[in-house]
Amino acid sequence: SDTVRIKPEFFIRIARSFPSLKYLFVRNIRSPLWSFRESSSVNDRSYSIVEYSHLILLDIDFVNIDYVDQFLNESKTRLPCLTELVVQFNALKNVRENFTGDATRRNCAKVKRLIIKN
Repeated sequence: SDTVRIKPEFFIRIARSFPSLKYLFVRNIRSPLWSFRESSSVNDRSYSIVEYSHLILLDIDFVNIDYVDQFLNESKTRLPCLTELVVQFNALKNVRENFTGDATRRNCAKVKRLIIKN
């Protein structure tokens, strides 16, 4: 298979290597080397918070739920300019804690175009 498990360090390297990145499309249905449920429950601080200062479009439609959490959870990633988000409904619902959680509120605050896939 051509699909590789991605470590959180990879996203840190992308943000540092491409500080003006405006569009990011992530495609990886395999589980990463960390778990959404594990890292959320212990409030994992072993990695730096990644900031994509200029990112306006994030397409995380074809990814494992752990990547959705990695990008939308503000304790892991900061997306201050995000205005367009493409994501699977169930992944968004789970990461947003059935649309009641605060962890993703700031990263999604400026989204003007939300494309939800089934």
